[in-house]
Amino acid sequence: MKKILLLTGLICSSLIGNRTFAQQLHTLSFKSNTAMWEYFRYVPGKKIISGHRGTIENGLPENSIAAFEAVLKHTAAIFEIDPRYTKDSVAVLLHDATLDRTTNGTGKVSDHTWAELKKLKLRDHTGRVTQYRINTLQEVIEWAKGKTILNLDKKDLPPAKTAEIIRKNNAYGWVWVTVHNVEQAKYYLDQNATQYLSMHIKDQAALDKFKKSGLPYDRMIVYIGPEIIASNQAMYQFFNSKGVMCMISTAPSYDKLSTKEQRAERYRAVFADGASILESDLPIEVSKAIRND
Repeated sequence: MKKILLLTGLICSSLIGNRTFAQQLHTLSFKSNTAMWEYFRYVPGKKIISGHRGTIENGLPENSIAAFEAVLKHTAAIFEIDPRYTKDSVAVLLHDATLDRTTNGTGKVSDHTWAELKKLKLRDHTGRVTQYRINTLQEVIEWAKGKTILNLDKKDLPPAKTAEIIRKNNAYGWVWVTVHNVEQAKYYLDQNATQYLSMHIKDQAALDKFKKSGLPYDRMIVYIGPEIIASNQAMYQFFNSKGVMCMISTAPSYDKLSTKEQRAERYRAVFADGASILESDLPIEVSKAIRND
């Protein structure tokens, strides 16, 4: 009888622990596509964090579910991720065309089958081999539902395949696509008019082309560049007036500063300058910096 009671207690303790873990995640969950659109509509002072490839903090490998979950323990966030094709056309999350930097494998991603790649382990940003393995895009889409937004960057998946994967999962409420020009945006909206976009518009020529395109403003954010510059103000003024949030990515710029204090000052400055979304390799740091505003 004592053994049964002890076992029952252990099971209950485990279930409670699992519920506690689930409650630790800061999630973004929307009942409909339009509810998601409304959440990402520009509101003065709103601050949203985007994890660039997840995070590289705390010894975690980029583009991994482990990294995404670590960020969500600290803050609600969205994630820019990088799908690539294996030799046998399985979409996996790896930024580089080669395996060497981010895994303990070598050679091109496209020269290996999924059966081969699933045996590898991911490296962190220092090159240390971790316990984590490569994730497929499919398992990440399934994991992300009800937790966060995935923003699919353009690597080597054909647009038709990307659109097919989103359609198969009916994932329009939590999976976006990054588009670099009007033509790419039109393609995805032709596939499904509810597809949400992360649109690159970084200069006046690109802005003028978008204005002439007739594309809708109510289903996108706009990436305008990697740093604070004077010309950003015109972008903020125009897009905010249309209800569109603008994003700055500090991954290639201020994330490279040598101290946390320097980085925190720049993260706060990005939002103060007018950005609504800050994308970073260090999203946990960003969350702590803006909490200290």
